[in-house]
Amino acid sequence: MEATYVHLFGEKPSRKVSSPLKSGDNPELDTSEFLDEKDTKIYQSMIGAAQWVISIGRFDIGVHIMTLSSFRSQPRQGHLDRIKRVYAYLCKMKHATIRFRTDVPDISDFDFIERDWSNSPYSGTREEYPKNLPPARGKPVLMTSFVDANLMHDVLSGKSVTGVLHFFNKTPIDWFTKKQNTVETATFGSENNAARSAVEQIKANKLTLLFLGVPLLGAPILLGDNESVVKSGTLPQNQLHKRHLMLSYHYVRENVAAGVLRFAFIRGEYNPADTLSKHWAYQAVWPLIRPILFWKGDTMEIFGEKSSEKKGSES
Repeated sequence: MEATYVHLFGEKPSRKVSSPLKSGDNPELDTSEFLDEKDTKIYQSMIGAAQWVISIGRFDIGVHIMTLSSFRSQPRQGHLDRIKRVYAYLCKMKHATIRFRTDVPDISDFDFIERDWSNSPYSGTREEYPKNLPPARGKPVLMTSFVDANLMHDVLSGKSVTGVLHFFNKTPIDWFTKKQNTVETATFGSENNAARSAVEQIKANKLTLLFLGVPLLGAPILLGDNESVVKSGTLPQNQLHKRHLMLSYHYVRENVAAGVLRFAFIRGEYNPADTLSKHWAYQAVWPLIRPILFWKGDTMEIFGEKSSEKKGSES
């Protein structure tokens, strides 16, 4: 991609950028000149290459390319400048690597309380398994997923974005970023729709592992940073006040009641799905993507490194 950039533009990508797009950037508001046919084809080719990069692991540019892909049919000069910036970021941060870490993550910080759903519409609900599953063999796997949504990501249409990041043990295995189909008027609505999408993906991934004969270490875990959505999905006594969200609301609750997955709250600054839902700034996201894409060895050593830095600054 770097060689292609040099061939197209006669110079190397800038080394001064630290994020794919500027934080809070809205390409849909760009009013620069439309590209001619030649530059339009260049833009489309660059978008296609970036999509392949996402497929092989660089989920940190997922939401940016999802946004810029919306303008493939008639891009503007400002959109071309933005995809050039994404290339510059990739070339500067090209040492990113997904490392397979097979040890089970520590989930002791989360309390998964078993609730009594007997007085709810989901009384007696249970998970159904196919009857032709192979016997489970090998090392157990804990499925952990992170979900986030960005309200009104597209200021012209008002649509939000869903971001989901899936882990098998400590290895990121799948990622998803997509503009939502409906316009939501509050954060709860966009986050609730995102949670439904995450549950659908978790169930698909879980079924795949079961048919492969992989032993699962308990029910999959879903972590979201909207406490209201987590409570609405895990508390039997919770009531819905937004009727247009009824199906997403019941879908999440039924799967939690059936034990298909466990749903818990995580603070936003610790939620790596944040990188898949909004145009981020380097300072805010680096602590999230560094342990996943830019750290060799045991990620727990990062905490020791931070403690050493803190002691050094205090002295």
